[in-house]
Amino acid sequence: MDLEDIKEGAEDLLGKGKDLLAGQAGNADGAIDAVEDFLDNQTGHKFTEQIDGATDAVRQALGGQAD
Repeated sequence: MDLEDIKEGAEDLLGKGKDLLAGQAGNADGAIDAVEDFLDNQTGHKFTEQIDGATDAVRQALGGQAD
């Protein structure tokens, strides 16, 4: 898994998140946190800042606030 794979995965997550969770940002936080932790662990914490940025973007796109 490289940075490009993570970026594509985050973009896919954003698209799916928008479709499935529109207006449900409060309920999505737990799922976003779980995905963030999973990706961070799978990459050996090499891309923590990028993963944090991607999940913050997902939260903002869903109408929530970034961490």
